[in-house]
Amino acid sequence: MENMGVIMKNTFSDFYRNKKVLVTGHTGFKGSWLSLWLEMMGAEVIGYSLEPNTTPSMFNKLQLNKKLTHIIGDVRNAEHLKKVIKQYNPEIVFHLAAQPLVRLSYKDPLTTYETNIMGTLNVLEAVRANDCVRAVVNVTSDKCYENKEYIYGYREIDPMGGYDPYSSSKGIAELLTSSYRNSFFNPKDFEQTHNMALASGRAGNVIGGGDWAEDRLIPDCIRSLSNNETIQIRSPKATRPWQHVLEPLSGYLLLAEKLIENPIKYSSGWNFGPYDDSVLTVEKVVEKTIKHWGGGNLNITGAQELHEANLLKLDISKAMTYLDWKPVYKADEAIKETVDWYKEFYSGNNDLENYTYNQIKNYVSTAQSQNISWSGENLK
Repeated sequence: MENMGVIMKNTFSDFYRNKKVLVTGHTGFKGSWLSLWLEMMGAEVIGYSLEPNTTPSMFNKLQLNKKLTHIIGDVRNAEHLKKVIKQYNPEIVFHLAAQPLVRLSYKDPLTTYETNIMGTLNVLEAVRANDCVRAVVNVTSDKCYENKEYIYGYREIDPMGGYDPYSSSKGIAELLTSSYRNSFFNPKDFEQTHNMALASGRAGNVIGGGDWAEDRLIPDCIRSLSNNETIQIRSPKATRPWQHVLEPLSGYLLLAEKLIENPIKYSSGWNFGPYDDSVLTVEKVVEKTIKHWGGGNLNITGAQELHEANLLKLDISKAMTYLDWKPVYKADEAIKETVDWYKEFYSGNNDLENYTYNQIKNYVSTAQSQNISWSGENLK
């Protein structure tokens, strides 16, 4: 752990050391990775979420409840959320709590809308009622855009939309965020009527170890491979931006830092996705997963009874230009890191915590080798 502390020393200019940070959805896949990374950088993390909804779960496997303030709470409970923020006085809020699955949103649209829309509204109202918070990053999705399946990537100025309940809930969450930014946290009124910066982060298909959600490509592949079963896929030619989970998290972390430094400049929506050469078909991702696993079989079922987008890309020019943010891994590296994590898990590795720390450390070291600004200088 000592070497990891050295690696992290200048990451994000050591901005997060001793910062109070609230993460909603900290028991989920992305929330667990974000909470762990914040803890590595010396932040005081307060997590607010439901219990993990998968078995196994990364949160439980890494015993993250022992590393942070672990609060069981529902973002649909407005009063509880307000009390937690008032009690712990976080300076930064990362809002990740959500119902994140497209196919589940067809089965349970009510919970999807309640969580993703009213949950977001409750977070923003809780922040508005407690002036301790200086920056909020609301994490939505690339599916927030009105997807016309154009061959080019969607830009932050493109219209919100969404065909299915999940996608439309994220589009509405973005409109809600924009409305609150205009109405209550307007950058032009900063230090006059408020002292809060509000931004949103939109990411593509995120992969990484520790995701056991149903109806997600990599977890479904891993379940099949670990049981020596044939992988079944519905839409082999569907094309998505694939990125390791640490990629958008580095964007969210950098964005929050920038919001504190210059709230007027950075309070807006931001895309975090891979380069175009990491926009791959489902079939290609499965083939790469099988290769890194060391074997396996694929079967195309052709059974797609629910609407799912065939093509979706993000334009990341804004983040690259104004945040100086860049992707670190290409798709093949992201898939390898993901598969390697699961191989460690299924091998019975009892020190999965240290292995996960090392994956974060290696990601930061790779960013340092590419002279990516947020990663700092390698002091080893």
